[in-house]
Amino acid sequence: MSVQSIIQSNHFIPFEASIEGYALPERFTFPFSYEPHPLSILAANELQAYIQTQNDWQHNFGLSNNKNGIGKMFGVLVVQNAETELGYLAAFSGKLAGGNHHKRFVPPVFDILEDQGFFRLEEKHINTINRKIEELENAEPFIQLTSQLIQAKEKAIEESAQLKQRVKEAKAARDIRRQEAQASLSPTDFNALQVVLNNESVYLYFQLKDLSKIWKWRLYEITQQLDVYQDEINALKAERKNKSSLLQQQLFDNYTFLNQYGETKSLCDIFPLSENVVPPAGAGECAAPKLLQYAFLNQLKPIAMAEFWWGQSPNSEIRKHAHFYSACISKCEPILAHMLEGIKIDRNPMSINTALGQDYETIYEDEYLLVVNKPVEFLSVPGKKVEDSIFTRIKEKYPESTGPLIVHRLDMSTSGLMLIAKTKEVHQHLQSQFIKRKIKKRYTALLDGIVLQDEGLIDLPLRVDLDDRPRQLVCYDYGKPAQTLWKVVERFNNQTRIHFFPITGRTHQLRVHASHPLGLNIPIIGDDLYGKRADRLYLHAESLEFMHPHNFEMMTVEAKAVF
Repeated sequence: MSVQSIIQSNHFIPFEASIEGYALPERFTFPFSYEPHPLSILAANELQAYIQTQNDWQHNFGLSNNKNGIGKMFGVLVVQNAETELGYLAAFSGKLAGGNHHKRFVPPVFDILEDQGFFRLEEKHINTINRKIEELENAEPFIQLTSQLIQAKEKAIEESAQLKQRVKEAKAARDIRRQEAQASLSPTDFNALQVVLNNESVYLYFQLKDLSKIWKWRLYEITQQLDVYQDEINALKAERKNKSSLLQQQLFDNYTFLNQYGETKSLCDIFPLSENVVPPAGAGECAAPKLLQYAFLNQLKPIAMAEFWWGQSPNSEIRKHAHFYSACISKCEPILAHMLEGIKIDRNPMSINTALGQDYETIYEDEYLLVVNKPVEFLSVPGKKVEDSIFTRIKEKYPESTGPLIVHRLDMSTSGLMLIAKTKEVHQHLQSQFIKRKIKKRYTALLDGIVLQDEGLIDLPLRVDLDDRPRQLVCYDYGKPAQTLWKVVERFNNQTRIHFFPITGRTHQLRVHASHPLGLNIPIIGDDLYGKRADRLYLHAESLEFMHPHNFEMMTVEAKAVF
């Protein structure tokens, strides 16, 4: 679809509800961590109502206990037109109901599904090559020759092994004959026997050599016949690879993104191929770039933005129906850095030192170690943008201490007990207890819903989401083992207070195990990654039981959760 045809199509949606009394935000939404502006929430609510009632397209979101459903990320962008009227734009990530163009939603940045577009036409050529390759590989002569070659190789190995065994046994027999003859034969007769034995050895050697030549020739004959097909297949595969590479390059060049100054950058500009950085699959297909692209093409001023998930959660990552989510890091961060250039944006929360005005509480201390109660929104160790942390505070207070100090970490948003070692030797001893899982931990959490069972074990392996760090995924292929015991403490006001007893200590383990559909399927209150934001993350490391590294006595230290 051309730029001109996009401009002629109007997807500006006036608010159905009254927006009188809504104040405009001073800055645009920081896409990677935000609390949705009231106007964004209103726009999202109106879009969700449309999705529920429309008859323009059919898409199975899996909201009726349908396991084959596919949830979808939607986005809304509140904008202001040239007449200063407020409205919003709507978009979906990827494709919806098998297509790119639907009423009410802005078009894609580039439409790869356009019938007469270069992508579809070249895709047909590549599919033709695929069919030719498939026909050749399924041709009866090719299959028979391939089978003959495999059988011949196996037979060659088998006969060679058998002859080598005969050679080995014959050598052992000759050695015995030689030893027996040495004691009973005259020197002349013994020398004559030596000649006979050597001739036998040479004969078997040449038998081995002849067998190798025979099989080498047989395999060569079959290979020559097979190469007639294989050369054609390899040539087609090389052509396919070249066409696919050129198509990918052309695709990257056609994904061009605008900013408010009318400047464009392609995916190749944003993800420089010269640095061996290939744009991630689906880059540019997310809702956020689509929304901003349409706004800049049509001289609409971006005011606020939000994205929400609609439908069934994927199997690996956690997506809750109708919850708001930030833009993905790997695909969208480099693209949006260009598209939002010059626009005043809310400050990145990760660049704000939320530890200012807070201090940790020392629960236990002796000359070897201490246990501190870390406040919520306080880093355990220095971050990329904020240095202030438990580590820096401890290092400042105990300048003579040695070693890494921090024995284990808590998420910035998690409060509770942390073990601190004053010496390298104590650190090694305590870390060894963690590694051997001898330290017992108890966390208290408040969940956003009612857990029906009273206790249980969650066993879901975890790995980092490479496309959206620091989120974690449940992954049975590459994930690390992660187990959590849990027990309900009380239920009230549609909330559950629960104790977690983590057996392993993976990143975000308790948060994922609580929220994932295969876990408790109820997020911790205030979990901005796997649930909904609140005044805090209601997760607290309440109890630690460990062996003292000096007197070897078992110690239990507690700090009750104050929710």
